[in-house]
Amino acid sequence: MKKIAKDISISVLGCIIAAFGTSCFLLPNKLSTGGFSGIATILYYFFEFNMGTTIIILNIPLFIFAYFRLGKYFVTKTVISTIVFSYFIDVFENMGGLVNDKFLGSIYGGILMGIGLALIFKVETSTGGTDLIANLIQSFNSNIKIGRVLEITDLIVVLLNLIFFRDLEIGLYSFIAIYLYGRMLDLFFEGINFSKMIYIISDKYEEISKAINMDFKSGATGFFGKGLYTGTDKLIIMCVTKRKNIIKIKEIAKKIDKNVFMIVTDAREVYGLGFKK
Repeated sequence: MKKIAKDISISVLGCIIAAFGTSCFLLPNKLSTGGFSGIATILYYFFEFNMGTTIIILNIPLFIFAYFRLGKYFVTKTVISTIVFSYFIDVFENMGGLVNDKFLGSIYGGILMGIGLALIFKVETSTGGTDLIANLIQSFNSNIKIGRVLEITDLIVVLLNLIFFRDLEIGLYSFIAIYLYGRMLDLFFEGINFSKMIYIISDKYEEISKAINMDFKSGATGFFGKGLYTGTDKLIIMCVTKRKNIIKIKEIAKKIDKNVFMIVTDAREVYGLGFKK
């Protein structure tokens, strides 16, 4: 019960943030991040339908189908999230838009949508719409990637906004909002304090590993590999470290061995001693 209460609280907070971004920044500028909110934006301007109410109506057939396909618990959480999201869209809509600039609207609307939906996705629920459609499609074919389905459906909805409003700027600024929305999801789930991983291949691996350990108090792992071109066995040093250390490590390795071979890549999440617990 505690977990359920916690999940619902986080979901409600996410819905409020996403609704604020939608009503106060995206809707007043006719912008959209796709999904049913994009369809509701079109209906809002052409038929003066309340956006929140429209989103609920569009989702009802999906809820019924998902109840039998995805299970009671998932659908119950999704229904709660959708109702809260839709309710606060109508509440914030009465406040009016905070900016009448499409560029600012796309930036702040996209960021707030990303933060809100990240909280919602964190507790494994959604606000219905294309998210629910993607989950339903994957329930029939697990090989289909949800991310790809969402990209395609959101693109179609944004193109519809562009066609109905006949304004190229709306489409272009909507894509900015979608990009920022996606980036916020990435930052939320992957973090901003990601580390770097460096692979070092050198005949002087002992000197390099000792220097790394002495200068940064950072351990390294060695594993053997075989150069397929030279046919010789090599010991590869793998070291995970903070971003700020990577330049110094490269300088040390080059100083010890001018022929050193290195590969540097991102390590989005690192758990263990010296990193996340």
